[in-house]
Amino acid sequence: MRYAPIALALSALVLVLTAPAHAAVHDWTRFGFDAARSNNSSAVAGIGAADVKTLKRQNVPVPGTVDSSAIYVHAAVVAGKTRDVFIATTSYGRTFALDARTGQRVWTFSPSTVGTLERTHQITHSSPLVDRAAGFVYSASPDGRIHKLALRTGAEVVSGSWPAVITRDASHEKIGTALNLSGKYVLAATGGYTGDTPPYQGHVALIDRVSGGLVRVFNSLCSDRGGLLIPATCLESGSAIWGRSGAVVVPGSHRILVATGDGQFNGKTHWGDSVLALSPDASELVGNWTPTNESSLDSGDGDLGSTAPALLRSGNRWLALQGGKDGKLRLLNVANLNGHGRACNCKGGQLQTLSAPGGGVFTAPAVWRRNGETWAFVANLYGQTAAYKLSAGGNPRLHRVWTADRGGTSPVIAGGLLYVYSPGGNGVTVYRPATGKVVGTLPAAGGHWSSPIVADGRVAIPVGDANDHDTTGTITIYRKP
Repeated sequence: MRYAPIALALSALVLVLTAPAHAAVHDWTRFGFDAARSNNSSAVAGIGAADVKTLKRQNVPVPGTVDSSAIYVHAAVVAGKTRDVFIATTSYGRTFALDARTGQRVWTFSPSTVGTLERTHQITHSSPLVDRAAGFVYSASPDGRIHKLALRTGAEVVSGSWPAVITRDASHEKIGTALNLSGKYVLAATGGYTGDTPPYQGHVALIDRVSGGLVRVFNSLCSDRGGLLIPATCLESGSAIWGRSGAVVVPGSHRILVATGDGQFNGKTHWGDSVLALSPDASELVGNWTPTNESSLDSGDGDLGSTAPALLRSGNRWLALQGGKDGKLRLLNVANLNGHGRACNCKGGQLQTLSAPGGGVFTAPAVWRRNGETWAFVANLYGQTAAYKLSAGGNPRLHRVWTADRGGTSPVIAGGLLYVYSPGGNGVTVYRPATGKVVGTLPAAGGHWSSPIVADGRVAIPVGDANDHDTTGTITIYRKP
């Protein structure tokens, strides 16, 4: 389907006129809620502590496993009516919209390759994103493409360079992380499939959100080469960008932060097991933090990039909390990651190192601002959940405030409550974030990477594991009666 500029303008105008003036604050447009991946909703959630035990459950059948998180749009014109909708992408790239009030599926997009890929190893864990003002949804499929869909109908845009191709070998390079949006760019990242079968290189792709043109590629291995590599032509393989948040955008500077997995590090062209800071257009590597034990992480499959940096506000500067498979949390200065003021062949330079709750970190932390203080919440998949508070002053430090012996996937905060989903089938535990007191538990089946979103008196949690290669699935929705 091709869209003329007039049609685009009319579509955007309809959305503005049919949505309440306050509607935008109710949207959950991407994984992590915002471009910084705070996992902290600033919207009116519509669920208080007293409501949790009264919520009503609906299990909604969907056309595949959603091994990620849904997104949410409030009061938009979708399928001919003004609706609140949840939108999600399955492991084989089907993207669909559900009426949030009824659970009815109102549109479905299926990539052309879905029939050949279903039940194969080629999957995606990517969450879609919505550009509400323009009226489009962006989603990934495991054939290595990023798609642009009309929010109103789910119809695919095929003008310009859409769908955008972000890998030359989709059978080895996996789109495993959530999409993000920064200015005029859609941000996507790649890693490898289970088993790390070579060749692949983790890379960040910047796509023009209007034309679909591939504007820039930063390769974390063979970084001296721009554009999409044929993976076999780079002598190094690995350095996957696979943490749930993928590319994280720093407020203000719009720098892009990513964390890489195992792969060679030489401080020049290969940047394995490192936190990398890119310029807003990804044309320049402006900083790196690489742990002093990088070589042992690489040889021992200890991926630093099992999680992405979480941004913490400290006065007028940004800090990053970086976990890893090795069960450590490191506090970094975003403006000067390694203490040298630039990217270099150097290691260390963190502000603090402490132990993560329950071992390795495979989830995205949630960040909360309360009474001028910054908190971070970290969950281990099957171990523990812990709350940390950042001390003020010129020498910032994180201090653990409470620990719960319940693990989970990426925590989210909404309406002043903390929600943590257990992939082991123990449901969604709801806490008071300042104390760790359990408010209640919402039953839900087991899963893998999926995490909940909370908006307008509703909770949506996809369940199931993409590694089971199922072609049907479930999203559990809780609503106020």
